[in-house]
Parts: sequence; C-alpha cells; structure tokens
Amino acid sequence: MITTPFVSLPADFELVLASRSPRRAELLQVAGIPFQIIPAPDLEADLAATLTDLHTKPHLYAETLAAAKARAVAEIHPGRLVLGADTIVVLDGDILEKPVDVDDAVVLLGRLSGRCHTVISAIALCGGPAGLPGIALHEATDVEFLSLEEDAIVRYVATGEPMDKAGAYGIQGFGALMVRGVQGCYFNVMGLPLSLLGETLRSIFTKSLS
Repeated sequence: MITTPFVSLPADFELVLASRSPRRAELLQVAGIPFQIIPAPDLEADLAATLTDLHTKPHLYAETLAAAKARAVAEIHPGRLVLGADTIVVLDGDILEKPVDVDDAVVLLGRLSGRCHTVISAIALCGGPAGLPGIALHEATDVEFLSLEEDAIVRYVATGEPMDKAGAYGIQGFGALMVRGVQGCYFNVMGLPLSLLGETLRSIFTKSLS
C-alpha cells in the first residue's frame, strides 16, 4: 500500500483526472494522490444547455456536469478510477460560470463586488477495478468580496486571470486581493474540495478491502 498521511491507496493506484484545470492538478499533487490527466471531451456547453431545470438546484447542476465528465472518460478507459469536477459561483440564485468574454468578466466581477457569494465545487468518481457506477458529491464555500472600483476590475480582467474561471476570479492569484473572507473549504474555491475527495477515496478503498 502507498499511504499518504490520510488515505491508503493500492501500490499501483493512479487516479484519472478528467479535467484540464491546472489548479486541480496542482491540488492533487499537494495532497500526494497519484494521477494522470485525461481531459473529458468538451461537452460542458452542450450539457449546460440541457440542464436549465436544475438552475434552482445549483449543487445538482454542478454534480450532474462533474458526473458526465467522469463517465465520458471512464467509458474510454475501463478499469480506471476517474475523477470529474465542476465549479460554479452562485449569487442571488444565479449560476455564474466562466465569462464568455472580457465584457462579461467585468459584469460578473461588478456583481460580486462588496457582496457574499457561494462557490460550489462538485466531484464525481466512477469506474475503477470494481466498476464503480458513480458517486457525485459537492462542497459549498461562502466568499465575501471587498468593494471593487471599476478601473481595478478592468485592470484585473486585462491580466487574463479571470477568463477560465467560474465567477471570473482566481482566489489563488491576483484575485486574492479582492477577498475579504472565506467561510468553508478554501481549496473548494480553487476548484477541488480536497477533504471531501479524501473522505470519498477512503470510503471507496475501505469497502474494497473489506
């Protein structure tokens, strides 16, 4: 067995990360979980268009997207345990995803300025030697922003950092200077709730050994 301080894994275990996100890859490295990146097909836009009925249940919306990504890769790589993930920002009941362009990023940050919002990151695991049919879970974290001046928002957007991130900001980058406080899992805001993932992996491998 290879044992991280908190999760015991089979000696030949390697998780498949169905994501191109460099933040999620970085967090798996920090946690000591062996992994290989096999990105899911670009199905997010098409799927999101079919899930409008879940906009009133944002956690289910995120879980559904994460599960679809995991399944798409697991079907191509049978026997591998695949991790899918999806992160959204929720404000006033609206789901805020990645900005479509620079103008959209400015609008999104203007909405978040001086307010509290919720970041939901969903994880989904499926496949593996036992053929896990699929587990989808989520974590929610509340984030409070400082009040932002419009010219500061424009300068931030010009860095390019917001363009591939839900809610148009990265808490681990320049965006850290916008955040007044965080209530909940910090890593969840980065896109991968590590404690939730660790608990889920422990549960999976404990059952497989029993």
